[in-house]
Amino acid sequence: MERVGEHPVPPGPLAVRWLGYELDESHAGVAGRAKLRLENAGSAPWRSRGREGVQLSYHWLDPLGNPIVWDGVRAAFPRRVEPGEAVELDVAVVAPRPPGRYRLAFDLVEELRFWFQEVGSTPLDLPVEVRPRIAERRLRVVVHGANDPETEAALAAQEEPVVEEDAVAVAHLVPGAQPAPDWSRLLLDAHEEGYGAVGGAIEIGGGVGARGERRRLAAWAPGGGRNPRFGHPLLFPSLLDGREPETHDGLPAFSGADALFEGRAVVRLRRRSGRPSG
Repeated sequence: MERVGEHPVPPGPLAVRWLGYELDESHAGVAGRAKLRLENAGSAPWRSRGREGVQLSYHWLDPLGNPIVWDGVRAAFPRRVEPGEAVELDVAVVAPRPPGRYRLAFDLVEELRFWFQEVGSTPLDLPVEVRPRIAERRLRVVVHGANDPETEAALAAQEEPVVEEDAVAVAHLVPGAQPAPDWSRLLLDAHEEGYGAVGGAIEIGGGVGARGERRRLAAWAPGGGRNPRFGHPLLFPSLLDGREPETHDGLPAFSGADALFEGRAVVRLRRRSGRPSG
């Protein structure tokens, strides 16, 4: 455990003396762990009451001290901490997006009332380099269905070649899907930025009934992109960490947290016999 040096400890009922810390390496968008040793240097006890009372938490700040993420994960004290008593506590630390240099400021909070810093206590402020979520840019593609020459040609023309082995991300397509040449690069960019699931925009090819197909898939292909709160399943997702796709309208999809709709990563879908391929 890294020892914390001398720092101001104000007199009064609510004060913290930081004694030591351990911090996992931080990767964008990923939950790590911190262990902190701290002392109640005030005159009032610390008591957690479930999700209320005194909790350990943190802020993510930029290098100039501007808040990026203010309300970090909470960690309750397992018992009453008396004045002069030291305690060790674990807390989950979710790294911000995108990667870069940040400051991680640990503090105590009296839930729904105030942070200890607001009444004069000193937070534990640490410089942190948040690394990309993926260490290598290696994308494998699974096509759910029979071989399709146009899909194979589009994959062969990718700016960043797809791989068969040692992939860090797996993208899912259907026969007839034709990803744009920069599709693989944009997916890997978004994974590096910190997202575990990334879906691209969809364009429906022409032909009889194409307008109906465009309406049917409009919910999954809105304009704009770059929306982490996109509420619909992501069609043709690229997934990290061994995650498996779901199915929506017969197409591979993913829904849940930690996902991004990437409007610039375009997949053109050829219509075939009244339904999208696959």
